[in-house]
Amino acid sequence: MRRVKLTFAGREVEFADREAALRQLERVAERGNTHPLVMYGPEGCGKTALLRQARAILEEYGYHVVYVDPLAREVGEVLQFTPSIRDIVLDVVRLIPEPYSRIVDVAISVAGHVMRKLSRPKIAVLMDDIFQAVGVDKAEQYVKALLNLIEYPPSAYEKAVVLVTSSEGVTAERVGRHRWADMYVMWNMARDGFAQLYEQLPGPKPSLDEAWRLTGGSPEMLIRLFERDWDVDGVVLSVLGGRRLDDLIGDLDHDGKRILEEAVWDPDVLRARETAELRRVLAEKNLIIRVMLREPRLWVDVPPPERDPELGIGRYYAWQTPLHREAVRRALEVTGP
Repeated sequence: MRRVKLTFAGREVEFADREAALRQLERVAERGNTHPLVMYGPEGCGKTALLRQARAILEEYGYHVVYVDPLAREVGEVLQFTPSIRDIVLDVVRLIPEPYSRIVDVAISVAGHVMRKLSRPKIAVLMDDIFQAVGVDKAEQYVKALLNLIEYPPSAYEKAVVLVTSSEGVTAERVGRHRWADMYVMWNMARDGFAQLYEQLPGPKPSLDEAWRLTGGSPEMLIRLFERDWDVDGVVLSVLGGRRLDDLIGDLDHDGKRILEEAVWDPDVLRARETAELRRVLAEKNLIIRVMLREPRLWVDVPPPERDPELGIGRYYAWQTPLHREAVRRALEVTGP
């Protein structure tokens, strides 16, 4: 299959590793979806890269693809599509007032128009981190709309694929309580794939072992360290400030702080019933993720190890990266008892 080109550390690189995920995507392309497929995982674990590779695979299988990335830096990347449906896309965009503020609705409308205007098409809708754009309160509504597109299409189609990614653990739980989508978890890169990215970074850098220990295989955290000239404290402080961890900890009572201190070293303490509210807040701030079952059929690519205390991975819960865990530890230290 064609490997897409991606921008990494200011240079163009080829999509790396994720062999198991690519095989999964090929099976999806062969069969189509009966339900939307929602993939959630740590911020910066590579979901966007995988979704862009998915577009290339689906187009090779003959799908007309509409791809939405509401949080893209460039306007031209917010809405992308297979050239074969260009006229349909432009017609829909002209019909919807302020289309870029309603880009998810635009994509669903485009898919419906493709079904109506083309004879039994293969249609794919790919949506990257849309829940941040539409809001947690509307996540279920949009997943149901995507399911209706598959189950109650405006016209006959040959196959349909709907892929949605999310970094929002809380949203994933809300969507997962319905039977409207198939939920899969995606983790950071395995060490071999991570090493391929690490080797492409120029200039002086820490050892691969140290980079792995700091990032836990997160491509995003690797880039952030590189862009800050490997200033670990700078990255930790940016996580601490960006997520307002001082406020989070300031709102905790004595027992809450004690539990959080324990969770820094063993995230599985968050499994206890009395930690439900703290667990929700940590997931909402994209600090932890639930990783309970390592059944490969529930994961995109491969699951994390059963336990890895050095990387902050427990059997049931994990810190999104070791740097996230360190930011929480540092915030606890700064705020005091």
